[in-house]
Amino acid sequence: MNSVAEAVASITDPEYPDISIADLGLVENVAVDGNHATIGLIPTFSGCPALAMIADDVRVAVEALHQIDTCTVEWLKTPVWSTERVSLSARSTLNLDYTVTLRRKDGALRCPACGSDHVADQSAAGPTRCRSVAWCNSCRNVVEVMR
Repeated sequence: MNSVAEAVASITDPEYPDISIADLGLVENVAVDGNHATIGLIPTFSGCPALAMIADDVRVAVEALHQIDTCTVEWLKTPVWSTERVSLSARSTLNLDYTVTLRRKDGALRCPACGSDHVADQSAAGPTRCRSVAWCNSCRNVVEVMR
């Protein structure tokens, strides 16, 4: 079971190749029954075009293990994914390497470039369904917001 969980955790997100799907909070459960593994994942958004790629990557990694013959990946409807599932290390990588921030519990945003709290939402339509666009009034940078 440990090697299966490790194989799943080794899969990175297609948009963020430095961040694992485990650190993004997509992995909900890993079950092994004999030579079969079932992996329960939570999508950031249903209908995300990367879901099929992630599922394929998980299947390939798990089925490459000598003790696993088949792997099923299930996209779960509950619990609903939220940014609270993102690990601290992934948050740091998102900020430093991708200029992406996460909304705080109070709804405020912090600019990943300069650290300012003077960030305003600009558009709900971002580069992908899981991100929106904001603007830092301090350093005048565009900030992507993972939602």
